[in-house]
Amino acid sequence: MNLPHIISVLIKAQNEFDSAAYARCFAENAQVFDEGRTHHGKAEIENWIHKANKEYQATMEPLDYDEKENILSAKTSGNFPGSPIVLKYHFQLAHGLIESLKISG
Repeated sequence: MNLPHIISVLIKAQNEFDSAAYARCFAENAQVFDEGRTHHGKAEIENWIHKANKEYQATMEPLDYDEKENILSAKTSGNFPGSPIVLKYHFQLAHGLIESLKISG
């Protein structure tokens, strides 16, 4: 699978529960949409992923990547009902960073 470098870095940070490294994958004014909430900017994204890592301890296993649409399908496993589940990660990338990420089931 040919993943953009920044998505590979994001997956590694997620699987190591490294909230700071995860947040560094995003542009300064990036947005993340997850579970009906929007998180704006690097600091808010880092706070969100830190809390999620503590609560869910979720890891990602890439299954497929649509290069045209920038959508990653990944088996996500952790401490949550229904684990593991395949989630879709919809990325908008620019200048080697993530500008937007929407996570859907």
